[in-house]
Amino acid sequence: MNNIVAIFKKEFKSFFISPIAYVFITVYLVVTNFLFFQSFFLINQADMRGYFGLLPWIFLLFVPAVTMRSWAEEKKVKTLELLQTWPVSDMQVVLGKFLAALSFVTIAILLSFTIPVTISILGSPDPGPIWGGYIGAILMGAAYLAIGLWVSSYTENQIIAFIVGVVVTFLIFIIGSPFVTMAAPSWMVPALTYLGLGNHFESIERGVIDSRDILYYISVVGFFLFLNIQSLGSRKWE
Repeated sequence: MNNIVAIFKKEFKSFFISPIAYVFITVYLVVTNFLFFQSFFLINQADMRGYFGLLPWIFLLFVPAVTMRSWAEEKKVKTLELLQTWPVSDMQVVLGKFLAALSFVTIAILLSFTIPVTISILGSPDPGPIWGGYIGAILMGAAYLAIGLWVSSYTENQIIAFIVGVVVTFLIFIIGSPFVTMAAPSWMVPALTYLGLGNHFESIERGVIDSRDILYYISVVGFFLFLNIQSLGSRKWE
């Protein structure tokens, strides 16, 4: 546990050493606020459903930008080999990096508190869907992060890690969409529908937290963190 905390602190601090983290958060807040309020005054409804509907698409670019350096940078500066000689397991390193990235993304999400405050001033929104939406956004962000970290573990080029991370996450996101399921054999449709990241966020977007959706996101996170651990293990074997 101490090793995970130590790695978490190191990784979390590294986000804020350079101005890149502040640029990411600023761009994220500006883009999401602009897109949300652009349609908010047209719809004239005091809720955040439009905001949460934007997040799966915003995360497609934002989250891989956060994870692209996690392992790629370690490989580029040759610190991964040194890290693997320390008395820490691959699982502890992966969990430490994941929790640090998740904390960073969670901070960015929570800094959008100005949106529900503004909506509360302009109207009387139901707080339940807003709280549920934020919980779902963090769960979805965790799934995106786990995928991005796994992708980053296979390359030392940050740009490649970013592009591949976007592509892989996008494919998993749309795999259960009607665009894909209409062209798939009927026996595959239930499985594809369940596997799609986008399908499990639809109810969360409405503020409904379903235990099946929570289990899905936890499973996605666990699966890709497991793959991340295995990728480190195979590199050590080589």
